[in-house]
Amino acid sequence: MLTITIRRRGLILASAAAALAPAAAFAASPDLGKPAPLFTAVDSNGKTWSLADLKGKIVVIETTNHDCPYVRKHYNAKNMQTQQREAAARGVVWLTSASNATGEQGYVTAAQANDIVKRLDAAPAAVLLDPQSKIARAYGATVTPHMYIIDASGTLVYKGGIDSIPSSDVADIPKAKQYVRIGLDEVIAGKPVTDSSTRPYGCTMKYPRTST
Repeated sequence: MLTITIRRRGLILASAAAALAPAAAFAASPDLGKPAPLFTAVDSNGKTWSLADLKGKIVVIETTNHDCPYVRKHYNAKNMQTQQREAAARGVVWLTSASNATGEQGYVTAAQANDIVKRLDAAPAAVLLDPQSKIARAYGATVTPHMYIIDASGTLVYKGGIDSIPSSDVADIPKAKQYVRIGLDEVIAGKPVTDSSTRPYGCTMKYPRTST
């Protein structure tokens, strides 16, 4: 019985570590205070988005995986949708990036992405389709959700978790420090982001098995 208990504890700890650990082998994280990596991607409605074209706008990037319990936590509680709408009302461009590889958990077609947005009443400016994980690699994304804020000059000013409590429990949201919401408040006010680099938590990003 003791052996089984130890093994179970080991599995639980390993799962927690996988949800929190930075996946350094996947990609290098870009530097804060430097120009955010440029990208061009097509969204679920066939529109092409280029970060270069968004200069002058504050941009949020949210990596997503609709099957991830950490993502579901924030959508089931309407926390993600609320922040998306708050951001849009302030002129912020919120881009949700579906960056898991084709055939992996979290991969979506354009139609599936639109169905999920409708079902969840989500409100990003766009859902970017990134099945080759190009955006995720450029930003060093390790989990879903992994969050980034880019200021109006095109500088990366925040990277990390959406909030401070790394759990999949909806009940933890009101108790957590909302890093992205606070960070946006500071950026809009022309202030530096106090907690500019935090530990992301969520489901491991599913990169393509072979480079393309």
